[in-house]
Amino acid sequence: MLIQVVKSKIHRVKVTQADLNYIGSITIDEELMEASNLIEGERVQIVNINNGERFETYVIKGERRTGTICLNGPAARRVAVGDVIIIIGYGYMEFEEAKSFKPSLVFPNEETNLIN
Repeated sequence: MLIQVVKSKIHRVKVTQADLNYIGSITIDEELMEASNLIEGERVQIVNINNGERFETYVIKGERRTGTICLNGPAARRVAVGDVIIIIGYGYMEFEEAKSFKPSLVFPNEETNLIN
């Protein structure tokens, strides 16, 4: 049996941009993507700590070490610049494998969105 588990998490990053006129997605600093084991095009869940919104979108690679967290397209209506969010990626795996799996968890600096 396959179950879905957390495989990646970027905990408490600040939204730096919201671009309603973009096609759609979340742009994430490339360094944060690598540290959290997320890839471009991957589906992620966004949890907005400021307003309680939860929604899904997909990842676009942003410029490295800029701290960019930009919600694009319709997702831009679910956040405000400065909101603090959690980004979660999930994966499917066998039940027994999931028992010992360790997700990639990243806790960047909440002011800069950079890994210290």
